[in-house]
Amino acid sequence: MHEINVVPYIDVMLVLLVIFMVTAPLLTQGVKVDLPKTPSEPLDRREQEPLVVTVDQEGRFFLNYGDGQGKPIDETTLVNRVNALMRHRPGLPVLVKGDKNAVYGDVVVAMSLLQRAGVPSVGLMTEQPPPTTK
Repeated sequence: MHEINVVPYIDVMLVLLVIFMVTAPLLTQGVKVDLPKTPSEPLDRREQEPLVVTVDQEGRFFLNYGDGQGKPIDETTLVNRVNALMRHRPGLPVLVKGDKNAVYGDVVVAMSLLQRAGVPSVGLMTEQPPPTTK
């Protein structure tokens, strides 16, 4: 009888599993900001990964998409990249992640730039406050 030997396929699958397990934590990149703590509902995980515009305490803008995710970008680059992305992926959720020590005006500028880029609605990211003990 002719049978397919599946042992090599299992070996390949296990090697791929190890590779994905090692590289997955490296894919989470971002800029360290202190988010304001407030009770809020978490996002629905069934939706696609949101586009996040980060405003740090110095008022610099960061985008979690494309090259140089950990590098600040200027206003024109932010508008151009978000506009291109919104044309390519309409309906993409967009969030603003503002440092709690950022100037309020800088966060408003980020929201205005997103509006200029054609984003129909913007969400604000927060962190859950620690549970209170009574």
